[in-house]
Amino acid sequence: MVRIRDVAGHAGVSTATVSRVLNGKQVRADLAEAVHAAVAELGYVPDRTARSLRTGTTPVIALVVPDIANPFFTSLARVVEDVAAAAGYSVVLCNTDDVAAKERGYLEIALRQRMAGVILAPADASPDLGALLAAGRAVVVIDRDVPEAVDRIAFDNEGLGRRATEALLRRGLTDIACITGPESTSTARARAAGWRAALAGAGIEPGPGRLTYANFRVDGGRAAAAGLLASPRRPQAVLATNNLVGVGTLQALAGAGEHGIAVGIIGDLPFATSDMSEVTLTPLRPEDLGRRAIERLLARLRGEAGEPVRIVLPLQ
Repeated sequence: MVRIRDVAGHAGVSTATVSRVLNGKQVRADLAEAVHAAVAELGYVPDRTARSLRTGTTPVIALVVPDIANPFFTSLARVVEDVAAAAGYSVVLCNTDDVAAKERGYLEIALRQRMAGVILAPADASPDLGALLAAGRAVVVIDRDVPEAVDRIAFDNEGLGRRATEALLRRGLTDIACITGPESTSTARARAAGWRAALAGAGIEPGPGRLTYANFRVDGGRAAAAGLLASPRRPQAVLATNNLVGVGTLQALAGAGEHGIAVGIIGDLPFATSDMSEVTLTPLRPEDLGRRAIERLLARLRGEAGEPVRIVLPLQ
């Protein structure tokens, strides 16, 4: 059986360095690379049983997200899994469909199965985290805000809404509608606030019906855009506040043969949908969100995180 000292000897480092790398702690990049190479070459497997006995939990992390079909969460999950695996943890991916009852079920499973921690993109504003926190489990909330005293990591969503709207304003467009997610989610509200702030900064008051709360999916964007097309006065542009809403918006415009309305989208389109000449993208980096989340969770599992914090990722 390959032991940790075998990995250290093969990599030319100390056993302490190997332990730090496997537990996700910061070491020099060249040393970490040597350790990972030695682990792969020797086929070393961390002793998870010993760790489970020591901590009372299993080396498993639940990643609970609203929509695993959304490439945003696929990219995020890949980074979480890579970093977790390097630290000796497995990741279970759970899809809630933005349904609070499904979310509660997954959180209960995480508790019953003694999973070490949970990374959660909540289905609503008040996820039931009480039992997990009472049991001392590590929890990091991503993408959306919650009232509980837990680590929370999100993009600067108001800044994103403002930047995406300003990009349309620079094109000389002034009548800009906004299609955002459910009003119950902090992300949807913040991006809509950014849209409104950018218009206000340009001295523009949006007309009635220019802000629509939908769901953060293709059908939500499609239905909301169809509603705008059916209004007596069509907007010059539409801001879609996530990638799938953007896809639905483009589908509705293409289906109506409408090519004169510009579209701004927060995020990257997951697949080609129509003519992109009128589309302005404000990209996101889900990999950054995933990396910060798993690093924060691992730090909490190591007892290094301190008091819960709210981290806002700056605009790129």
